[in-house]
Amino acid sequence: MHTVVRIQPLTKAAFAKFGDVIECEESEFFPINDGHTQRYHALSTIQCEGEGSSVGITIFRNVITTDLPLKISMLERHPYGSQSFIPMARQKFLIIVALASNADQPDEQHIYAFESNGLQGVTYAKGVWHHPLLSYESPSDFLVVDRISGGENCDVYQLSSPCVINY
Repeated sequence: MHTVVRIQPLTKAAFAKFGDVIECEESEFFPINDGHTQRYHALSTIQCEGEGSSVGITIFRNVITTDLPLKISMLERHPYGSQSFIPMARQKFLIIVALASNADQPDEQHIYAFESNGLQGVTYAKGVWHHPLLSYESPSDFLVVDRISGGENCDVYQLSSPCVINY
């Protein structure tokens, strides 16, 4: 028996317990540079813990196209830092997250799937269980902001049974 998770639109309210949605829509801004630019300030903040750790800006290139329905069998988390994904070419992408049942594993009964509209990025809060990057187009480039040093920062959990993601 597979659990089926229905994909829902990505909104700030629906995603709040997992982290931040990075988007200009419905966000406050102020003018800078003599009015030439609108600054949407601090749409998300980066978390970074651990001695010798730092934050880096990286590009992830997704080279495998995601097709639906999708069967997943694992989730990961980063216990010492948040992780942001921002699409660089307005491509839609799939976001899969889970609440923690305890400190060591995700709650397999509460897995959620969201779809970015291509103008939204996300920040997974420190320790949030999520699936690695899934894009409907390949290759797809994403600007990633995350903890890049200071030791191991990725826990992987194999689900007890696969989960199917679909509309």
